[in-house]
Amino acid sequence: MTERVTLITGASAGIGAELARVFAANGHRVVLVARRADRLAALAGEITSAGGAAPIVIACDLEQPDAGDKIAAVLATETVEVQYLVNNAGFGIFGEATRRDRAEQLGIIAVNVRALTDFSLRFADDLIRNRGGILNVGSIAGFLPGPGMAVYYASKAYVLSFSEALRAELAARGVRVTVLCPGPVPSEFQGRAGFAPGLDSTILNVSAAHVAKAAYRGLMANKRVVLPGLGIKIVPLLLRLFPRAFILAAVARFQLRKR
Repeated sequence: MTERVTLITGASAGIGAELARVFAANGHRVVLVARRADRLAALAGEITSAGGAAPIVIACDLEQPDAGDKIAAVLATETVEVQYLVNNAGFGIFGEATRRDRAEQLGIIAVNVRALTDFSLRFADDLIRNRGGILNVGSIAGFLPGPGMAVYYASKAYVLSFSEALRAELAARGVRVTVLCPGPVPSEFQGRAGFAPGLDSTILNVSAAHVAKAAYRGLMANKRVVLPGLGIKIVPLLLRLFPRAFILAAVARFQLRKR
């Protein structure tokens, strides 16, 4: 019987690393994917030392169009099949879209949208055969427009919409699809995005470890959306109370004053 694994992208730090720890602690053999080989090796060693199955490590840049081919080739060599897919890799860039580097912003789409879509479709047959699941990491940003981080917010809206639609399509075939929508989480994300955590991070702050545990429970319980933390659970409800134009103006004022 072919061994079944859990593939986790963006596993070198933050929520991704915590998700790897949670899945491994629950008996999954994990495949760790990210750019930084040294970080992945250290995490793999930690998991093995804790008694987990030896992870498969794939150092790979998901901005590259052939990333999916490289990952699939390694899995074929290892003779494993994907039972659970965790599309965690993603990043954002703070600043007005027309003033930031175009290539950087297209990189957001490559990782947050293209790679996530590629892997969800590429490994669908494995997931169906193994009656597994997909955990897509979105964001509370996916529920609203985001002047100041326009491409990032739009990419997370795609993740939310795509995940919900894919859930409906795959449910009858035994595959669960859950989208995780956290708020601000202390991680390297803010540094790469180019801004320091503000009041929103203080109010809505939930640790990466807490987010990962909530995500795992939600996926195993076949939840449609996981909103970790009480403050985040309230946000989608509040958004329904105000006109879209009001939300747009409020986000613009809040985001753009960070410049």
